[in-house]
Amino acid sequence: MKVGFVQIDCRFGEAEKNTERAVRFISERKADLWVLPELFHCGYQFISKKEVADLAEPVSDGPTVLRLLKAARENKAYLVAGIAERSGRKFYNAAVLVGPKGLIGLYRKIHLFYEEKRWFTPGNLPFQVHPIRYRREGGGSRKVNIGMMVCFDWVFPESARSLALLGADIICHPSNLVLPYCPDAMVTRCIENRVFAITTNRVGAESRNRETLTFIGRSEVVDPRGKILYRASDKEEEAHVVEIDPAAARNKSLNRFNHLLKDRRERFYIKGQ
Repeated sequence: MKVGFVQIDCRFGEAEKNTERAVRFISERKADLWVLPELFHCGYQFISKKEVADLAEPVSDGPTVLRLLKAARENKAYLVAGIAERSGRKFYNAAVLVGPKGLIGLYRKIHLFYEEKRWFTPGNLPFQVHPIRYRREGGGSRKVNIGMMVCFDWVFPESARSLALLGADIICHPSNLVLPYCPDAMVTRCIENRVFAITTNRVGAESRNRETLTFIGRSEVVDPRGKILYRASDKEEEAHVVEIDPAAARNKSLNRFNHLLKDRRERFYIKGQ
């Protein structure tokens, strides 16, 4: 299976241009699954609720999702992308999974970071895993289970663990990372859950309301044993594709005696209040 990420410099408020730039990268290469950054169409650094209202879109018929659906059909690919979602009077930092036949999944970011708490409602949907099918080069198709989380979710190990327990083979992780820790931390997330992860970040900076946020790039694909199959630069736009075998994520045994999920002893774990 060929999986890829699109690391771009998203310009705040330029939804159509950002979307077309991402689609152009996708159209120039072949992959079964692509992951785009968090809030890739609109930018990140909001300074008013009105901006959020102006740039957020409904998932059902918003122009960004419609364009992604068209790109998925044209390229016979699945796309995961972070968007600002409008749902009634609420706004969510969300991610969508779309394919050649339409919208497959929606995730609303559960763990909001920094000033996101001023603009977005915390996610109200549970972590979910979505089965998709991709065509093998030798013929036929194979099922793979896709899970989604968004950016700051990485700091909470429960996010990736929940997706692993649900049967995720690949965790798609749209991000707008400004802290330096995530790329290395995702290696641990993959090791402790035996999953693939595609973390897609952006590059560049946004300077609004007297504050500058610089995005660290370093998008990556990590395998279930923690090997970084590819990591992007910290400054340049790029799209990259690697080939993986999703079945490698289904063997959770470390040796004859240890199984990552079956060895969990939940009755000794502290449960949150």
